[in-house]
Amino acid sequence: MSTATETAASTTRETAKDVADFWFDPACPWAWMTSRWISEVEKVRDITVRWHIMSLSVLNEDRDLDPGYRELLDKSWGPVRVINAARELHGEEVVKPLYDAIGTRFHPGGRGKDRHNVLVEALAEVGLPADLIRFEDSDEFDESLRASHAEGISLVGEDVGTPVVAFNGTAFFGPVITPAPKGEEAGRLWDGVVTVASYPGFYEIKRTRKQGPIFD
Repeated sequence: MSTATETAASTTRETAKDVADFWFDPACPWAWMTSRWISEVEKVRDITVRWHIMSLSVLNEDRDLDPGYRELLDKSWGPVRVINAARELHGEEVVKPLYDAIGTRFHPGGRGKDRHNVLVEALAEVGLPADLIRFEDSDEFDESLRASHAEGISLVGEDVGTPVVAFNGTAFFGPVITPAPKGEEAGRLWDGVVTVASYPGFYEIKRTRKQGPIFD
């Protein structure tokens, strides 16, 4: 016969939600793919997702990079700064809708080079003040941007990219996936990732990518 304490503990385990903390740079197509998977998982699993910003520009600012990639990173400050300013001034709840509006235009929309106009349109779509665009070239909130970035990186180390996802507190770079699975297939992948994340000694599985992101 189980005790009341054992029964309560069992009930807590059964009803506790899985939690994903998701760090993204809005300019990264691979983070976008993973975010679409997580959004599908929300439809088929009872999970909590918390969205956070990180920055490829911050991650790579002291590294010796190809000049072309450095130029691309320099242009990536604007989107993450605007999302961070919106978070600072209007709350955490605006982060995901604004990310969706920006990312849809950048990635499946193919407008990654039209960044200023994308940000203006995304702010309007989400119903945020148009004057938030002023933070595109402003470092006013960079301290909190860097703090959010550092929180995610502290969980996985510097030798990673974006996204960083913590599954019930255990973080990894990735998963890197294409195309994003849908429906129960997305749920099964979630179940597998949560399972490996629950093992303290599990660190990585990796293979060479043979195709780019498929924006379907």
